[in-house]
Amino acid sequence: MKGSIYRRCGCRDPLTKRQLGAQCPKLKRRGHGTWALRQELPPHPKTGQRRNFPRGGYESSGEAQADLDRVRALLDIPGDDDPDGMERIVGMLVELARTRDPLPSYEETAARLRRGHSLQAAGTLGDALDTWLAGRKTLRPTTRRSYEGHLRVHIIPAIGHVRRDRLTVAQLDHMFSEIDERNREVEEGNALRRDARARLAVATSRAERRAIRAELEVLPAFRRVTGPATQQRIRATLRKALNDLIRTDPVMTFNPAKWVELAPGERPTPVVWTDEHVTHWQATGERPSPVMVWTPEQAGAYLDYLEGDRLYAMWHLLVYRGLRRGEACGARHVDFNSHSSLLTISEQLVMLGTAVVVGKPKSAASRRRIALDAETVRVLRAHQRQQRKERMQWGAAWADSGRLFVREDGAPLVPEWVTDQHERQVAEAGLPPVRLHDLRHTAASVMLAAEVDVKVVQETLGHSSIVLTLDTYTSVFPQVATDAAEATAAAVPRKRAASRVRRV
Repeated sequence: MKGSIYRRCGCRDPLTKRQLGAQCPKLKRRGHGTWALRQELPPHPKTGQRRNFPRGGYESSGEAQADLDRVRALLDIPGDDDPDGMERIVGMLVELARTRDPLPSYEETAARLRRGHSLQAAGTLGDALDTWLAGRKTLRPTTRRSYEGHLRVHIIPAIGHVRRDRLTVAQLDHMFSEIDERNREVEEGNALRRDARARLAVATSRAERRAIRAELEVLPAFRRVTGPATQQRIRATLRKALNDLIRTDPVMTFNPAKWVELAPGERPTPVVWTDEHVTHWQATGERPSPVMVWTPEQAGAYLDYLEGDRLYAMWHLLVYRGLRRGEACGARHVDFNSHSSLLTISEQLVMLGTAVVVGKPKSAASRRRIALDAETVRVLRAHQRQQRKERMQWGAAWADSGRLFVREDGAPLVPEWVTDQHERQVAEAGLPPVRLHDLRHTAASVMLAAEVDVKVVQETLGHSSIVLTLDTYTSVFPQVATDAAEATAAAVPRKRAASRVRRV
């Protein structure tokens, strides 16, 4: 098949305004125009249409000749007995002529042809990840938001430019090292800001306060670090995406996210608000753990304080049955069966930015029926009666959302508002702080302290396994632990009386 290199330029005929190309008389001058190549390709096997590979813009004849030799070498990869392979090579060259992308190496192209992989140049990992996320049509809204955040904030800025078939473990190690370095910068900035605010609190002169405020204006705002647990979730997002891409993209054959080593993202241990912990917190403002659990007495004091609140039934349900925030906000009247004393969890309300959307329960195990005690049924019935009165008062202005717990006009609750309301109420009641989600810990611990079977606790909380229930959502109250120790000691038979002590 014929091929050649030649020189051409962009000069135009003054009459026809057409480019002169290789016919320009100035091409005889040194340095005028650029070099180009044209390689004839096998005709189309069905239509017989002629095809070729043109490319221009070379500064020298040597550059043009080198690429022409590369094109001919690529055409030599398939044997004479491999027409399908030849057609794949020709298709690749036709596409490269259109896109003007660089020619691939002989070795890489031969390997891809031999393995049956795509011969087209691999795009970037960022494009592949964007396509992957767009194709995930069945993701829960909160999961999609988590994936989007990991990709947008951490993954794509760091490795999005890498060819999707050339990602390495070393590149991912570097990405997480950069996250750790940013964490150190965040911690330093937070420390400087805390120090400035502490100095501002005790400053006595107006000039000193003005200087400290000016200092605060140029300091970065308080930021959260990307801790070990979040880094594990970022790695999980990337590993999931690459596994999915490997199944559908023949260019990708290796998942380096599988081999990245990170610090374990351990769950914080729940700690009960004992008298000692409460005293320490009152003196220093420090919490023993990010996850704190009320004693039954503290949980009872919380509900006693809220009696009379129009949403008392919701707080009661959260404390006794351990619903998630979105599950409580998403509960409907049709989900509550007062005759059988059951509450069905079939929907939840979740926050996507500032928007409230209806979503499915967190998992298959979260779609459940919760048994209710007689007191909780009574509280919910009273709540429904009060809501019917509110509906009559609002008349046509009532927003009939069908939800069990709503705002004064019937509109659904905003989950973030529920969290803010809980924190405000805890502070007003003078109780040690627990997060709204940590009421699940309290509910689980109280149930276990009441000797409820752990399987029942698991199903009430909506967990997929008993291990998760035991490891994450249970704490032992001091008195329960003491009783267990006494029972264990009494179970061991001794010849001497327990009160007799051996003297040495």
